[in-house]
Amino acid sequence: MDNSKYILNEIGKGLQMGLDSISNITEKVDNQELKDDLLNQYAEYSSLLKRTNEEISHYSDVPEQLNPMQKAMGWVSIEMNTLADKSNSKIAEMMLKGTNMGIIEGVKLWNNNPDTTHEIKSILKDFIAFQEHTVEKLKKYL
Repeated sequence: MDNSKYILNEIGKGLQMGLDSISNITEKVDNQELKDDLLNQYAEYSSLLKRTNEEISHYSDVPEQLNPMQKAMGWVSIEMNTLADKSNSKIAEMMLKGTNMGIIEGVKLWNNNPDTTHEIKSILKDFIAFQEHTVEKLKKYL
């Protein structure tokens, strides 16, 4: 069974969640270096999402969107977690948790779909690699 659309939609939803999280949290960041790192992460996620959406269009499909409840829960989580602590360490910790979840989901998709297309493997590989790189960058703020 071809899971191509499923894989692409899962990557896309993970990227959308990351973009929403970065959008919601960047306004709370005072440290310019951390803000720049988050904005660079946002730009790379946007680029990966564009690639993902272009690939899904080859399957005559429209990318799935996060449902409004998922978006709202992400926003509420950020608001609650930064209510008392907006430190670089707290923001980095929150972003690390989300990024690690993305790595886990990406690796599961990789391991469970060894026969997917070369292009989807390339997107998935870049998705995982960039998030692993991001984890290393965020560690310095803990």
